[in-house]
Amino acid sequence: MTAPPLVQPGSFLTLHYRLSGPQGDIINTFDGPAATLTLGNTELSDAIETRLMGLAEGDHVTLALAPGEAFGPRNPDMLQWVPRALLDKFGEAGASYAIGEVVEFPAPDGQGRYAGAVQQVADDAVLFDFNHPLAGQAVSLEVKVIGVL
Repeated sequence: MTAPPLVQPGSFLTLHYRLSGPQGDIINTFDGPAATLTLGNTELSDAIETRLMGLAEGDHVTLALAPGEAFGPRNPDMLQWVPRALLDKFGEAGASYAIGEVVEFPAPDGQGRYAGAVQQVADDAVLFDFNHPLAGQAVSLEVKVIGVL
């Protein structure tokens, strides 16, 4: 009998996972289709990928990551006021914004998107938090490895 394959750099994985922070689940695939991803493609944070290394096909574990370990510390420089003129240019002109709402923006290089959560709303600008929602927080990661290639 051969040993099940182990997760290693570059592995292609099929897995169920639940990522939770202090306010509860952020992502949970246990109630639906399994996720498929390739390690090293920035689909998961480096810290999470490191914790998956060495797991075997069939393993079901829950891992605790210390505050800031999974998505780094909160960075106050990631709180930025965005002028309404810019929001009108890249979004819906005259749109209203609610505290806690997540808004997507085109990346400056045009190659992708990023998101910010509304923190404050003023007449001429909106304050966004561009930190990852779990930055600086403890994270629980439950993983069931279904397949490793």
